[in-house]
Amino acid sequence: MTTTFFLVRHAAHDRVGTILCGRMAGVCLGSVGKVQAERLAHRFANENVTCICTSPLERAMETAQPIARRLGQPVQVCDAINEINFGRWTGASFKALNENPLWASWNRSRSTSRPPKGETMREAQGRIVGAMEQLRSLHAERSVILVSHSDVIKAALLYHLGMPIDAYGRLEIEPASISTLVVGEWGSKILRLNEVVAA
Repeated sequence: MTTTFFLVRHAAHDRVGTILCGRMAGVCLGSVGKVQAERLAHRFANENVTCICTSPLERAMETAQPIARRLGQPVQVCDAINEINFGRWTGASFKALNENPLWASWNRSRSTSRPPKGETMREAQGRIVGAMEQLRSLHAERSVILVSHSDVIKAALLYHLGMPIDAYGRLEIEPASISTLVVGEWGSKILRLNEVVAA
């Protein structure tokens, strides 16, 4: 028996690419992101989805809500698919971070680095993979949507591809993208990576 997972990165907010938002409160979708969320809802209209889980952060919940309305499904908040805890780096500009040697170490070797007072990417990987295993046991032969964050989705995909954490830079996960995989007792298979719904 298999379960299909749609790993959805939250839609765009106005600070994408400028601020490391991490787990900051109050980061909501911008006008572009709201349109992207509606496109995602349309994309999933004919899928056999039995469960929609979202990170507790506003931008993820705002992405999940139109999908849930379209499918007539409730949204379950799942702490296990929350953004990486970036600790003291939360809210810093990427311009400032690029001058920090610890930031360079983090991006050079995610397998051995930890943000100050934060968590490792391996710990984030353990969270999302564990959640997927629990959901797989509950939703056999069904589909599950997980609305999460770029690096957390990358961590899950790397695990299922059998690739090391340090290969995270080889994957592109855009805002409002969908990566689809099937997971069963036999293992897993990536069906689509970074699918972006066209206008």
